[in-house]
Amino acid sequence: MTTRYGTPRAGYAEWLAAAGEPRYRADQLWQALTEQRRPLEAAANMPAPLRAALAEEFPTALRQLEEQRGDGGDTVKWLLATVDGLEIETVLMVSPERATVCVSSQAGCAMGCTFCATGQAGFDRHLDPGEIVEQVAHAMHHAPRPVTNVVFMGMGEPLANFGPTWEAVTRLHDDFGISARRITVSTVGIVPGMRRMADQELPVTLAVSLHAPNDRLRDTMIPINARYPLREVIAAAHAVARRHGRRVTFEYACIEGVNDAPELAEELAELLAPLGPLGTHVNLIPLNPTAGFGGRAATEPHIRAFADRLAAHGLTPTIRRNRGTDIDAACGQLRERANRPQGSPSTRMPR
Repeated sequence: MTTRYGTPRAGYAEWLAAAGEPRYRADQLWQALTEQRRPLEAAANMPAPLRAALAEEFPTALRQLEEQRGDGGDTVKWLLATVDGLEIETVLMVSPERATVCVSSQAGCAMGCTFCATGQAGFDRHLDPGEIVEQVAHAMHHAPRPVTNVVFMGMGEPLANFGPTWEAVTRLHDDFGISARRITVSTVGIVPGMRRMADQELPVTLAVSLHAPNDRLRDTMIPINARYPLREVIAAAHAVARRHGRRVTFEYACIEGVNDAPELAEELAELLAPLGPLGTHVNLIPLNPTAGFGGRAATEPHIRAFADRLAAHGLTPTIRRNRGTDIDAACGQLRERANRPQGSPSTRMPR
């Protein structure tokens, strides 16, 4: 199926030429798709009959099912449906400095991380580049300011869908003008994909979801660790970092009584030591609760003490504020809530 954001510029130019339109229409159309912060149907630079014909010939790949707003309107989450009826999620987060879109790369996820709502729901299929790019376009049409950042931290494992993910990254950079340094690709540790990232030209930021500083603990949280243990993950992250001189961000979901002990902070600092300055940034994230996992977020004092120990070893910890918790904005939560039988308990658990 030919979709609006899955069609290259040359494909549109060919269609317009066959329709007898002047050559400059291709430039106008591409500007409408990639620069104007409004849907094609509302583009102001082309006549309405042409817009209608294009919209019919090149339909969108995604349909909005639900919208939730939180944080005073600064966080917006959409539940979107693909043409084959699968559900994915996209989040827009606006601050005074930036507007960031968090996109999904798969419908569902096969990684099975124990604390993740998407992993608990299972895997449906990979998304294609047009479906990924369209999520950014959808957010652009609703954002109060231009989108500056894109993070591949939504549903799915981006590096398990490397080809479409990287094509989407390239298109967001080349066609939409988003700086490579403002694009972040997150992975739970797919080593072959990380090594492919090291071979690419665009210096995007790599984020690695660690959540544990040793294989014994990580095996209980992230099943793929049995295939790609931490030693290999850290070596691959180092290869990406060296390629572009860009530091890696390490994500660490803080779970009370599971991975928030002081001695684990010491282990984490030792694990990241070989990366030097390229491995100093650690995002400490209070756990987002889900129905399928009985854990709860570590307390603020425990997270701060964990951060202080990392800082004492020269690392740069950031305690990330969870955004959109009032609208189930964490990965997979809105889809889980939308599909929950009426009257069943909420995903939200006491902290």
